[in-house]
Amino acid sequence: MVKHIVLWTLTKDARKNINAVAEDLQKRFKALLGVVDGLTAIEVGRNYNGGTFDLVLYCEFTTREAQDNYQDHPAHVAVKQVVHSLVCGRDCVDYEI
Repeated sequence: MVKHIVLWTLTKDARKNINAVAEDLQKRFKALLGVVDGLTAIEVGRNYNGGTFDLVLYCEFTTREAQDNYQDHPAHVAVKQVVHSLVCGRDCVDYEI
C-alpha cells in the first residue's frame, strides 16, 4: 500500500473562503474514487492547528504503479488544474507500507 500526503498553502483570496474551498476540493477528490484504478481512499482536510499549510490531501493506493497512473489520469489532471488556481505553496510525502 502507498500513502500520498500533500500539504497546500492557499492564496490570500482562496483563504478568505477556506471552508467553501475545502468542501469543494473534498467533493472533487472524492469523485475520483472508483474512477482511478488502484485509488482506495482519498480525503481533503482543513488544518485547524495554524502553521504554513491550510489544507491536506490524503490518498491511499494499492501500488506505486497505481499512484503513478493517478498522476496522469485525466480526471485527476482536471482537479489538479483547480487546485493550482487556489494554492501558492505545496509540499508532499509519499511512503509505502
